[in-house]
Amino acid sequence: MADTRLPTDHATFRMTAYRDDTGTDHVVLSLGVSDDDGPDLPPPLVRVHSECLTGDALGSRRCDCGEQLQHALQLVARTGRGAVVYARGHEGRAIGLAEKLRAYALQDRGVDTVDANLALGHPADARTYDHCAAMLLDLGMRRVRLLSSNPAKELALSALGIEVVERVPLVVPDREENAFYLATKRARMGHDEADQDEWDQLLAGRIPAAGELAQRYGDLNRADGPRVLAQLGQSLDGFIASRTGDAAFVTGELDREHLHRLRALVDAVVVGGATVACDDPQLTVRAVDGPHPTRVVLDPRGTTPADAVVLTDATSPTLWVVGADARVRPVGDHVEVVRWPDAGPMEPRAVLDLLAARGLHRVLVEGGGRLVSAFVRAEAVDRLYLTTAPVLIGDGVPGLRVDGQDRLTDALRPTARRYRLGDDVVTELDLRPLTATAPTLADDVQDAS
Repeated sequence: MADTRLPTDHATFRMTAYRDDTGTDHVVLSLGVSDDDGPDLPPPLVRVHSECLTGDALGSRRCDCGEQLQHALQLVARTGRGAVVYARGHEGRAIGLAEKLRAYALQDRGVDTVDANLALGHPADARTYDHCAAMLLDLGMRRVRLLSSNPAKELALSALGIEVVERVPLVVPDREENAFYLATKRARMGHDEADQDEWDQLLAGRIPAAGELAQRYGDLNRADGPRVLAQLGQSLDGFIASRTGDAAFVTGELDREHLHRLRALVDAVVVGGATVACDDPQLTVRAVDGPHPTRVVLDPRGTTPADAVVLTDATSPTLWVVGADARVRPVGDHVEVVRWPDAGPMEPRAVLDLLAARGLHRVLVEGGGRLVSAFVRAEAVDRLYLTTAPVLIGDGVPGLRVDGQDRLTDALRPTARRYRLGDDVVTELDLRPLTATAPTLADDVQDAS
């Protein structure tokens, strides 16, 4: 019925409208596919998504539909080749919106989602997929990687002429409000269990096919993925600590877990000597399972306190990089004292060369604000994770600062995506030069096993 383009937060999709023989309109959002694709191209990643007004548009937490839709769009955008079929008429597994709300009322009394549909005289699942298969075939998608945790959907499409070469589970985290609903889908409708090995795959250097952690960290395992990361947690008004230096709990526990995942996925974590003196961080991985990175302290004047954890705790090795004339005290065997070769500043790219010479190629620049800002200004950071907490400090230690511009048109506007961690918001910025060959946040994420 229509063919146009739809810019979204994830990518600009081709959007194609169809009308079935009941007069119901459906749409397909596709990317990187055409009806004359040759057999040598990989099968596209396809999600057949059932309409859900409450979840997709209103953000209901009674189901996982809205989160699955956004996750599917993100995965197709990252893969660069695939489609999301938005099947209307599937509300409440095709019993209609009002009937779905009646089923909700029964679920409020403790009835599960299957028995609620049956009690109202409906099938547990009344959906059909002939129109979905027809749309895929019309767009040239005869062989697909199906993004779904529902085996019945694979069987239905296969019977309609779609070759499902792989079914990729689409799992989003359970919430308190939808845990019973999701447990029912798994126990009574055969949906896949949540993948408990996703983090282990990432730690092993693989890229899981789907999942929240794969979406956030999967491309860090790519051979051409970002190598130098930076992370800061700051207030809405741009401070990482109060004016007394108090930096305790600017961001929440979920952001701490996120930081520890980044530590576990890199070879080295870099901080400034002032940060060690003020905060005495451990710089190890504790909130999640994973290996400890090598700790790197850039300390031109050698002011790191003798009792600092990084110098006294042998949990992980430490590189203490000091100026040529700095006086240093005896340290533990886990500490290597590295003299900066000249009297000049510790230029970020020279620091990265020093680490690379020791086999430390994937690096996280963690703090403080001046150090992260210096690496960003030197264009030495591939990806910046900037977490903002809903707090106003008013005055204190500044967070990220970049060179000022006279005109807003000259301001840095990198590719970005955002996600919430509890009350905090992570803004993930791709700071690599946007060239024809430089991968970005929207690049392909494939299973690298």
